[in-house]
Amino acid sequence: MTQTTQLEPGFYGLGIAPKLLEIIWKLGFSTPTPIQQKAIPIAVEGKDLVGVAQTGTGKTLAFGVPLIQRLAQTKGRGLVVLPTRELALQADEVFQDLGKPIGLRTAVLIGGASMHLQLQALKRKPHVIIVTPGRLIDHLEQRTVDLRDVRILVLDEADRMLDMGFAPQIKRILQHVPADRQTMLFSATMPAEIMQLASTYMKLPVRIEIARSGTTAENVTQELYVVNKEDKLRLLDRILKERRGSVLVFTRTKHGATKVARAVRQMGHSSAEIHSNRSLAQRREALDGFKNGKYRVLIATDIAARGIDVKGIELVVNFDLPSQAEDYVHRIGRTARAGESGHAIAIATPDQRKEVEAIERLTRSYLPISKAHDLPAPIPVSPRETRRPTRTFRRRR
Repeated sequence: MTQTTQLEPGFYGLGIAPKLLEIIWKLGFSTPTPIQQKAIPIAVEGKDLVGVAQTGTGKTLAFGVPLIQRLAQTKGRGLVVLPTRELALQADEVFQDLGKPIGLRTAVLIGGASMHLQLQALKRKPHVIIVTPGRLIDHLEQRTVDLRDVRILVLDEADRMLDMGFAPQIKRILQHVPADRQTMLFSATMPAEIMQLASTYMKLPVRIEIARSGTTAENVTQELYVVNKEDKLRLLDRILKERRGSVLVFTRTKHGATKVARAVRQMGHSSAEIHSNRSLAQRREALDGFKNGKYRVLIATDIAARGIDVKGIELVVNFDLPSQAEDYVHRIGRTARAGESGHAIAIATPDQRKEVEAIERLTRSYLPISKAHDLPAPIPVSPRETRRPTRTFRRRR
């Protein structure tokens, strides 16, 4: 089932209650984004919903507003499930902004945070529980949380929530949630097989697609460099010298993130790292430092591809190409958010033609190749990193 909605300026006419409209206005939101404009009227009616839109287009507000309004009518709870701790904390900030003036209580259940504080939050009978799957299952196994009164379920970054990594956990969680509920899924990418799986958990869902799944942010420009592996740090050095703003660098592994962060500091730039080996406190300090300018460069694994909401990131660098093309869309969506402009650079090695082609097929765009000339002097490397012969990167014709 699909549905289109006539777009009108402002949040009026979307079915939002007057008090929530007042809060939205005070928060400085005057014009809804397309996903908000189309999703909110459907969601406030209690219908199941699948929303596909580029990252940085306000999906949290698109489900947050109707969830709060529906809870006032159903008297149950809302459950919001997200793949990373950072996303959970950011979603909680949105719910706090929207709901605090009307007495909304939330509980955030995430790994790496105090279980004692989470138990205290649950004792206050929160209206909305915001969770990552693993920690929620911990609470379910210890019988410290009861989901029988959940009336609204939201899976944000739903493609990741329903992929092979999280699918078993989501299935366990859904066994504890009433079948008679409203379900909303949101993501920037929604592969057909994930959509088919999602439909088994929903009742006649309305699909809203602001842009085709895999569409990149509208105002982000893209660039591709092809260099040998041992030249990647030298190229990053040149890129950081040419740019002046904040830079988010993605690596494929946590060990790679640590190595790149160390090299970036040797280049003379302030940097921090975010990956699964860092504690929650360390990850929050890194993200806060990146936001306030303490760190100019943030090096992260894909744990941050969907978990960083920082305005004004000038550049995203894919130091390593992602293992899945869908993650490329989420990575570069960290820049050019909320209508701003941004730039994304991908660094590939000569043997990664297939990975580049997979990204181009998903995004239906051609990554223009730039020449990596005048690289800085080599950065010291370990004896294992011996130089390999140069190979030529060729696209299929």
